[in-house]
Amino acid sequence: MKQPIFADNQIYHVYNRGVEKRNIFLDDQDRFRFIHDLFEFNDETPAANIYYKFNKLVGFQSYEVKPRKIEREPRKTLINILAFCLMPNHFHLLLQQRKENGIVKFMQKLGTGYTMSFNQKYERSGSLFQGTYKAILVEKDSHFIHLPYYIHLNSLDIKFPEWREREIKNYKEAMDFLENYHWSSFPDYIGKKNFPSVTQRKILLEFFGGPEQYKKDTIKWLKEMNLEGIKDLILE
Repeated sequence: MKQPIFADNQIYHVYNRGVEKRNIFLDDQDRFRFIHDLFEFNDETPAANIYYKFNKLVGFQSYEVKPRKIEREPRKTLINILAFCLMPNHFHLLLQQRKENGIVKFMQKLGTGYTMSFNQKYERSGSLFQGTYKAILVEKDSHFIHLPYYIHLNSLDIKFPEWREREIKNYKEAMDFLENYHWSSFPDYIGKKNFPSVTQRKILLEFFGGPEQYKKDTIKWLKEMNLEGIKDLILE
């Protein structure tokens, strides 16, 4: 797939997966590191050589990142991260470009930085991701309406893969799973603090009517969805 020419203020669905479909997140420390990288690399300033110290915690965040205190300029973000979801062997991002070449610069830093960290941790070498990330412009209003739901519902593949065939028998259990899946921006979108500093949610929440309405509409979308309408944006 040919990459689009990224334009400022436009929104793109960005996706990549592990080489040979291998898992790119092997534990919660990996997932937490990637989410921290989403924040850290969204800056015009080159990423600092930060020393990461992971300490075990009680609760869902099995680890926390404690960067060494350094002086740095105020952040100048390259993009708005509207939504994200991490899966065992791939990730989905919904990005809006803020600065010229912002998405290209951000994805280069993210891919290189996470791969170096992963390879060092697991004593491996070589590529981690399956080539260049895929990206597609979100052009139609109908696509913009449906894509955030699709990205957030991706995590259901882990426990409720039948969701894609509209065969879920217990919607409450499915929604409970979504609310407690921490490696996604969905909890923050429904008002449950998760990784609030990573995403810029104002655009989508204003469009969808706020956290409570977004949660209600997610359930509705799950019941009535038609993936055919966005199959050209799914990228998998």
